[in-house]
Amino acid sequence: MKCPRCVQVIHRGANVCPHCGFGLAEADTKYGAEDVSLRRLADVAGLIRSRERAKVSAALDRFCRKFPQLFFAVYTSSGQGGNLRQFGFWLLNRAAFEDVPVDRPNEAGILLVIDADSKSASVTWGYLLDPFLTEEDTFQCLSRAHAYWLEGRYAEGTVRMIEQFEKVLKKKVAQARRDPERFERKVAPPPRTGEIARRIREGHKHHAAAKQSSENTEVNR
Repeated sequence: MKCPRCVQVIHRGANVCPHCGFGLAEADTKYGAEDVSLRRLADVAGLIRSRERAKVSAALDRFCRKFPQLFFAVYTSSGQGGNLRQFGFWLLNRAAFEDVPVDRPNEAGILLVIDADSKSASVTWGYLLDPFLTEEDTFQCLSRAHAYWLEGRYAEGTVRMIEQFEKVLKKKVAQARRDPERFERKVAPPPRTGEIARRIREGHKHHAAAKQSSENTEVNR
């Protein structure tokens, strides 16, 4: 992987970048150390029109069906600017996606962050995808959406980008079947993230179950 700040290649299991010292602790200082509860489509900046959100949600669902071990999430923001890579790194580490099954940890996630003010975007992925994705792959996928985003067609661009990710991963999966040793994960998992996401998602599930039980009780009355 590359350091989100200095963009030098570093070992995925490193706590901090050996070149510039950046790590999750520094990102926590900037963005907060609390865990963030989100849904896979979090249009905080309001870039996607309400009638088009269903198209993006459908693309996210389709991605999950095609790749049952993975998930894809989209977050739009404003004011992150040149720190988009750092913000994406922090958010994938700190987010608990309430509409993602517990058995799909953040380490198996792909996160797209779009910043409205700087008109830029960044992709961050979990370490389980390291054998299957490269910086060149993600650049290709972002390029697929670039023209649409320049015209303010954020939903269409995002759908096109997700489709391109599906093509890239489908090709990599086929290669992995032919040469599995080449795609074996050869790094130790980085510290943290999985258990916190699991705990928060379990909390969402229990809350939903309790709410459903309460609703059923009201109906029975």
